[in-house]
Order: sequence, then C-alpha cells, then structure tokens
Amino acid sequence: MSSSYIHVDGWRSNLRFSAAHIIPEYEKCGRLHGHSYAVHARIFGIPDDKGIILDFSVVKDVLRDIIKTFDHKVLIPEQSSKVDIQQDQKSIRLKSLGKEYLFPVEDCMLLPITSTSAESLAGYILSLLLERLSLDDTIRAVEVGVDEGYGQGARIRKDL
Repeated sequence: MSSSYIHVDGWRSNLRFSAAHIIPEYEKCGRLHGHSYAVHARIFGIPDDKGIILDFSVVKDVLRDIIKTFDHKVLIPEQSSKVDIQQDQKSIRLKSLGKEYLFPVEDCMLLPITSTSAESLAGYILSLLLERLSLDDTIRAVEVGVDEGYGQGARIRKDL
C-alpha cells in the first residue's frame, strides 16, 4: 500500500497563538517584536482498512494543548549563548544585544532551545507532538510548520 498524508492547516483550523520574541543571533530580528503564529502538521503514513491515517481531531487537540502555553507570552530561548537570563520569583531579566528587558514571570515562556526562530519553534513543537501522539508503525513521518504571519514560515519533518 502506498504512503499518503493528512494535513492540518493552522490558519483554517485556528491553531494560532500570538507571542513576542527576540532572535539575537540575527541582528535584524534582535529587537523585541511579535507575531501572530499558525501551526501546521502533516502526518505521513499508510491508511488503515477504513482509509484513515490518523484522526484529524486527535492531531488538532494535541497541537492546541501545546500552543496554548505559548499564547500571549514572551518566548525566551534558554539555550541561546547570546542572551543572559536572570530569574527570581517575580521577574525574568533578559539581557541581549546591549539591551535589558524585565518581564513578569507569568508573561514569559522559557524554552529549551537555542533560538526562537520559526525553524527552532517548529522543531520544538514537533518534538512535543511526537511525545504526546500515540503513533503506530503505519506512520512514516511527521512534519510541523510554524508561520510567523500568513505566507511565511518554516517546516521541519522527522522520518520515523
């Protein structure tokens, strides 16, 4: 049987979040700014005897659960060598490119990644999706896309 895929469009399925970030590794985007993001997924696999690869609603529910934690937050890459992060119980102080920012802890999301680029966010969301989905051996690959606005984004795929 040939492999095919299901596709979940984040714009049309309302898999969206708004967040602020900086990308100090890329000076043009080193200033604090934000986006209205959309998250997409493709699940590649062999359809079962009913013609189903994976239930769309399962994929959407898991993605919704993941991205709700990103919504209306300042995304901070904990593993970046270009930022200095200091945290106490009330605030996070972020130093980057000669600037210093002070944010309430509850307004931030510290991410275990080196950058908050669309590429890095897609990779991180893919890893979370793979942890939370129950996939059998008929699934061949999973792809996640993160758009930083309509028409521009990054995609990452993991073959299983």
